[in-house]
Amino acid sequence: MCRNCDDPGSRDCPSLCAKTVTKHPQANPYDSISELYDPWSVSVTEDVGFYLDEARRSGGSVVELGIGTGRIAVPIAADGIRVIGVDSSRGMLDVCARHRRLALSAARRLLVPGGRLVFDVFTPGPDDIEQTHDRWVEREPGIWERAVWNMDARTLTLSVRGEETAATTMALAWIEPAEWRVLLEETGFEVEACYGWFDRSPFTGGEDTIWVAGRSS
Repeated sequence: MCRNCDDPGSRDCPSLCAKTVTKHPQANPYDSISELYDPWSVSVTEDVGFYLDEARRSGGSVVELGIGTGRIAVPIAADGIRVIGVDSSRGMLDVCARHRRLALSAARRLLVPGGRLVFDVFTPGPDDIEQTHDRWVEREPGIWERAVWNMDARTLTLSVRGEETAATTMALAWIEPAEWRVLLEETGFEVEACYGWFDRSPFTGGEDTIWVAGRSS
């Protein structure tokens, strides 16, 4: 009888038993607010036209990483463009947050010749932090969020709740635009454009950056 696995036909087999690992599912924080997400983001429309234009420019199918409820993918599909949506399985958001370089390398491998990686990220400004830090703000009618900022660690702990929905909390992080550029270049991308807003105005500083990058030659 093995004391490690209760196999009556074997003696102690720690090396063999160690190969059997039980993985418990990890909850995705977005699961508990999936019904709130659309009304929570109903006023976030400034990026839809930008990504629709980029999808048209691609001339082919589009892969959206983090498709969520289809806020951007649905308008693209309605325009007659095939959309392949990918979203996180259990624990994937945490993995991507820890391994940005691996995520970018994987995205590069998925690009077809002439394909481009297009994404937007934020870097919080002092005004936004001062106005929102550690207080509940009604972002949309009946939907509240609280942001706890840690400038030293560059992390945001964001909680969201509805009038009849318990709060769910997620951890986010950010890096500076200059660091994004270095990461893109080091993972084999060539930056084609860096915009400061979805009207394609050049980035000159501020909270938002929109990146367009292709494979470096």
